[in-house]
Amino acid sequence: MEIDGTATLGYLLTRTATSLRGKVAARLEPLGLSLPEYICMQILRSYPGMSNSELARQAMVTRQAMNAVLHRLEQEGLITRPENADHGRSLPARLTRRGSTQLDKAAEVVTAAENEVMEKLSADERRALKAMLAKCVPSQLP
Repeated sequence: MEIDGTATLGYLLTRTATSLRGKVAARLEPLGLSLPEYICMQILRSYPGMSNSELARQAMVTRQAMNAVLHRLEQEGLITRPENADHGRSLPARLTRRGSTQLDKAAEVVTAAENEVMEKLSADERRALKAMLAKCVPSQLP
């Protein structure tokens, strides 16, 4: 079925996101990472020290799902969290050196997957698309 410019934005975004998610997941798998783990690590690179709840909100997953992601990343030595909370129950997470190196590798394969999804667009069209979509995303991060 040919999809043209008359399709709804929601339909086009959903189809694009589904395609991208599949390609990204396939490329992250050999690195031993899932898409939620990659997203969590990306957020931690920009905002180190976020709590489980803050990360869950930014990644748009439940606290329980984020807790599982953080636990696995910690087991793999990709992030670190203190054993005890300084205040409250929050255990702020930070990338380890190994996590940062792994994230660099993951970012390369994610970029390759993005480029594959957008292969029919010129470099200028890719930049313009990203810029336009960025304007549509509500800012939630501090």
